[in-house]
Amino acid sequence: METIGLIAGKSDFPLLFAKAAKSKGIKVVAIGIEGETKPGLERLVDKFYRVRLGELSRVLEIFKSEGIKRAVMAGGITKSRIFNEALKIDGLMKSILVKALDKKDDTLLSMITSTLKSAGVELLDSTLFLEDLLPDEGALTKEKPASAQEEDIKFGSRIAKEVAGLDIGLSIFVKDKAVIAVEDIEGTDAMIRRGGRLAGPDGVVIKVARPKQNMKFDIPVIGPQTIRSMAEVKANCLAIEAKKTLIIDKEETVALADNNGISMMAVKI
Repeated sequence: METIGLIAGKSDFPLLFAKAAKSKGIKVVAIGIEGETKPGLERLVDKFYRVRLGELSRVLEIFKSEGIKRAVMAGGITKSRIFNEALKIDGLMKSILVKALDKKDDTLLSMITSTLKSAGVELLDSTLFLEDLLPDEGALTKEKPASAQEEDIKFGSRIAKEVAGLDIGLSIFVKDKAVIAVEDIEGTDAMIRRGGRLAGPDGVVIKVARPKQNMKFDIPVIGPQTIRSMAEVKANCLAIEAKKTLIIDKEETVALADNNGISMMAVKI
C-alpha cells in the first residue's frame, strides 16, 4: 500500500491518522469537508482536496483521478446538518438518503461504504496505524474511581451498550445508579453539560462502542475536550470501552484528567 485516501471529518482524528500514515512512508490523499475538517490537515498530507458536505460524487471523482483503491474515513460529521434544507447535496448522496430505510449512522455509512466499493475503493478500518491509541482494560489515570463510581460504571455500562445498539448515542451520564442524560444528535460534550446541569457534580460518563461496532467508521472517540466538558460540570469519572475507544492526544487527555481530579478507566463490556 503506497497511497491511501482519507475522508476527513471533524476532530483531530484525521490529523492523527495522517501523521501515523506518513510515519510509515504512506502517501496520503485527503478530502476535507467544509465546516467539519479542522485546519492544518493540508500540511500533513501529500494532496488535499476540499468538498462540501453531501458531494459524494466529487469524492469518487477525486479518488478515481488519484488512482485511490483503499481509503479510510476518520472523524464524524455534525449529523444535524443533513436535516438542514439549505444543504445542497448531489444526486448520488440524495439517492442514498431516499433509498435508506432510516437515517441511522450505521445505515447511511454502510450505504456510503457500498457506494465506494462499487467505485473500486475499499474502505479500511479507521484505526489503521493507530492501534496504540485504543487502550487496554484498566486504570488510565492516577486517580482511581471510588467504590460508588465503580458501582455506577457497572450499572451504566450495560445500559450504555443497549442505547448504542439502538443507534441513539454512544455515551450516557450516570449518578447514583440513575441515568441522567443520554447522548443524542447533539454529541457527547452537549450530553455531558446537560447531565451536569441536571445532576450537579460527581457524575460518571460512560462511552461505549456499538454491540457490533464496525471499525471502519464512527468509532467512539474521546480527547482533551471531553475532559474539559467534564471539568466544567465537575463530573469526576470517565469509563470507556477497552480496545474499542480511541483517545485523541492521549498524554494530554490523561494529564488533564489527573489535574482535574477525574478518574479514567478502560473497561471490558
